[in-house]
Amino acid sequence: MRRLSATPLDVAGITALVRDPAHGAVLVFEGVARASGQVDPTAVIEQLDYEAWEGPAERALLALETETEARFPGARVRIVHRTGRVAIGEPAVVVAVGAAHRDVAYEASRHAIDTLKVTVPLWKKETGADGSTWIENHP
Repeated sequence: MRRLSATPLDVAGITALVRDPAHGAVLVFEGVARASGQVDPTAVIEQLDYEAWEGPAERALLALETETEARFPGARVRIVHRTGRVAIGEPAVVVAVGAAHRDVAYEASRHAIDTLKVTVPLWKKETGADGSTWIENHP
């Protein structure tokens, strides 16, 4: 399964990849396209577009899964991010984590999404009535 997708994300399919009989916790984080701006929370967003530097982004997402699993032994992690136009209300990113215990699942999920935001070459364009703004995924 690719870690970048130009089509709507299959949340159930992604989640199935981290399920294991030894896991007592399966946690799914969906980062959903919202109708308010990231830079200006009062801006009304009508559409979002995501772009990625495909090869490096795919490698960075795989490396992040591997690093997160090493940091949280026993956890299984899968991360998939949308590219292209994402409708308001649709998932733009899914982080699924299976682990023996919920505390590990929560910590691994938080680590994965926070690290993704600063390491994966992705860009988001917010478009509203007042124009559009590109937002780089990492500072």
